[in-house]
Amino acid sequence: MRGHDPGNVRVMTALRFHGPVLPDGEARDVFVVDGRITFEAQAGSELAASGWIVPGLVDAHCHLGLGDDGPISFQETEQTAIEDRDAGALLIRDCGSPIDTTWIQQREDLPRLIRMGRHIARTRRYMRNYADEVEPAGLVEAVAREAQRGDGWVKLVGDWISREEGDLRPSFSVDDFAEAIKVAHNHGAKVTAHCFGADVLPGLIEHGIDCIEHATGLTPDLVAQVAEKGIAIVPTVMQTERFPTFAEQAGGKFPAYASTMTDLYARRRETIMSAYEAGVPMYAGSDGGGERRHGNLPGEIRAMVEMGLPAEYALGAASWKAREWLGFPGVEEGASADFVVYDADPRADLDTLARPVAVVLRGSVVSGFVG
Repeated sequence: MRGHDPGNVRVMTALRFHGPVLPDGEARDVFVVDGRITFEAQAGSELAASGWIVPGLVDAHCHLGLGDDGPISFQETEQTAIEDRDAGALLIRDCGSPIDTTWIQQREDLPRLIRMGRHIARTRRYMRNYADEVEPAGLVEAVAREAQRGDGWVKLVGDWISREEGDLRPSFSVDDFAEAIKVAHNHGAKVTAHCFGADVLPGLIEHGIDCIEHATGLTPDLVAQVAEKGIAIVPTVMQTERFPTFAEQAGGKFPAYASTMTDLYARRRETIMSAYEAGVPMYAGSDGGGERRHGNLPGEIRAMVEMGLPAEYALGAASWKAREWLGFPGVEEGASADFVVYDADPRADLDTLARPVAVVLRGSVVSGFVG
C-alpha cells in the first residue's frame, strides 16, 4: 500500500493491532474506532497488523514546499509529504517554507503539520529565494507577521557566512535578536534559530530562545546554560555531515569560513554527547527540503545513534518524547490513532525503521506492507 493515492486509504469501523507498545514495551491489543485509540476490546474487529507499535514519528526539522532553488509546486510538495509519511513521519514541524502550506493541514492522508511560515534572514545573508530577508529595522515587523501566520513558532536565521568578513557571523545584533524574541513571545509564538557557529548563541540563550537548530557551536559553558534553561536542540546530524563539503566549496575564497566549518564538524560528536549528558532536550530532524531529500527520518535516527546516543533515546527523540514536546499524545486511550507498526523492536534493530508493516494516520492505514 506504499505511496498510493488518498482514494485508496484503508478506513474501517474497528481495527485491531497487537504487539509491544513503546515506550513501555507492554504487549497489548490496540483498537482503532472512528479514528481514535481504545484499549477496550471491540467485538468483530479485524486484526490489521501485528508487531512493535510506536507512536507516530516526528520530524522536528523539515521543509515542505522548499526545493533547491526555493519554492516548489503543489504536486512536488504533495509528493514529498507522502514520502515523509510513508517513512513514518506523521507529525512534521516545518522549519521554514517559502510557500503557504496550510492546505496540507486539510488533508486527512498527509502528516500533521506545525508551520513556522518563512525563515527570517538578513538581506543577502542566506540562500536565495528561501527566506523573508530584512534589515534590522524590519526584523520586529517580520517576526510579528510570521508569528501570526505560523502555528506557534517563528524561525530566525541566527548566523550565516558574511562575505565581507569571510566567516560565519550572526545575522543580527544581540539587541535585535532580543527584541525579536520578545515580540514573538508577546504574540504567543516560540522562537527557534538556525545556528551553526558559537558567536550567535550567547545572546539567543540569554534572551530566552526556545530551541536551537543544528547547534554545532555549543561549547561546554553554553551547554550548561542551555540545559539550565531547558532550551531544546535539534541537531540534524545528517545535515552537519555535509560540513566538509561546505568547507571545500568555500575554501578557496573564504578560508576562515572553511576552517570554522571544519572545526565544527570535528567537534560534532563531543557537542552532541555533552548536550545529552547534561540533559538538554534533544529531538530528531531530517532537514528534508532543498538539498536534503524527504522520507529519511529513519536515517537521522540512525545518524544520532552513530554519534553515540542510545538507540532508545534517539527513537524517543523522533517519537514519544518529541510528541510530548510539541503537545501531541502517543498511543493513549482516546488519542488520535497515529502510530507505526514494525516487524521487530526498532530499538534493537534500526533497519526495521525502513520497513514499516503499517503506517496508521488518523485511524487509517495509509502505508506499509499490510495486505
